[in-house]
Amino acid sequence: MKAKVDRDTCIGCGLCPSICPEVFSMDDEDKSVPIEGDIPNDAEDSAKEAEESCPVDAIEVK
Repeated sequence: MKAKVDRDTCIGCGLCPSICPEVFSMDDEDKSVPIEGDIPNDAEDSAKEAEESCPVDAIEVK
């Protein structure tokens, strides 16, 4: 699985790194940044939770 963030849609609320810090962090523009490469197996469920919790649907996990 990989995570993608639409930076044009992201509002920088910080919810995704609070749910799944193994995959998401905030950059200096207060936008979400996913890790590069595959999501660790033990973080897949929380990454999907972050995707579902995003208030503007800026996250795609697949």
